[in-house]
Amino acid sequence: MDTEAANHDAPISEVFLVASPGLEAALGDEARGAGFSDAVVVKGGVALKGGLAEAQRANLVLRGATRVLLRVAQFRVMHLAQLDKRARKLPWSEWLRRDRAVTVEASCVKSKIYHAGAAAERVSRAIAEELGAPLSDSAEVRVMVRIEDDLATVSLDTTGESLHKRGHKEAVNRAPMRETMASLFLRQCGYTGTEPVLDPMCGSGTFVIEAAEIAAGLLAGRSRSFAFAEMAGFDAAAFDKLKASLAPAPLSHGLRFFGSDRDAGAIAMSRENAARAGVSDATLFTAADISALTRPEGPPGLVIVNPPYGTRLGDKRALAGLYRTLGEKLRAEFSGWRVGLVTTDRHLAEATGLSWLKPLPPVLHGGLRVTLWRTAPLP
Repeated sequence: MDTEAANHDAPISEVFLVASPGLEAALGDEARGAGFSDAVVVKGGVALKGGLAEAQRANLVLRGATRVLLRVAQFRVMHLAQLDKRARKLPWSEWLRRDRAVTVEASCVKSKIYHAGAAAERVSRAIAEELGAPLSDSAEVRVMVRIEDDLATVSLDTTGESLHKRGHKEAVNRAPMRETMASLFLRQCGYTGTEPVLDPMCGSGTFVIEAAEIAAGLLAGRSRSFAFAEMAGFDAAAFDKLKASLAPAPLSHGLRFFGSDRDAGAIAMSRENAARAGVSDATLFTAADISALTRPEGPPGLVIVNPPYGTRLGDKRALAGLYRTLGEKLRAEFSGWRVGLVTTDRHLAEATGLSWLKPLPPVLHGGLRVTLWRTAPLP
């Protein structure tokens, strides 16, 4: 027996929330606020104690997680034969169904087992022969094996399609902001669902719709399916009961959420997406250039905007005028409002002439590093 490896074997039941790089701390704050009191920020996301029940709740309620993994086993492995042996000893029937296809993905980092494909093949064969489940590359149920420093961690992807796919935004424009990222940017701007939100370059409406959903108390995962529904132990009736019990009360009634964009096609997309999300009555989308931006009636709130970045130096010079116009409009008409601005370039943020708070750490978005710039209430 491999005594050293055996001593490191450990059955585990841990939920891991995958975060967009740079937003781990914000996701940790959200998780703790949602009742996951033991949530700890770690590399790549947030870890918390729990099993399938906690994973189901996380998928339903958390707006900022990319996906939810259920970590079920951890053990030392030095070679493929050892991985095969240990994989066959795992209680797969506790997690997986014989009548549902499974796919296995593996990654290897700084380990004696360095061939990820071979590692995935060994675990796949173990599941097929010990459990009898069919294997398919397109299976919704995904087993993930990560071998790092010779320590194998086996996880189940309880989510399926990424959680930014809420089931409402069918129409999108170029480089759309993901709902998961938008929700955490709203959180970092101090938004809690009790104030109006305006996006003057709204694209397909992500910030506006996300803010309206939060204010209306709508569950992030209310309209979609999840991979855990195909796993062993899933009880559809109990899940429906859980969903009904988790729906929070609306945070604020009578608020309006505003989006504008110079592209009439984007405005049409936004209206369609808002209708699918069930927030049409709370949102107002208008085709308008940034130069026509005006303060809406009512209390101050949050202006949050994701303007074009420009990928070449010449583009950024041309965009400086757009940012300058945005800043002039906000300073002239939005006294008492806070501003959040997402951009790749400090000089573009500075072109607005706004007084920024200390910038937050950069976040990966569409292969670019973007920064959320925030203000205090404007004078």
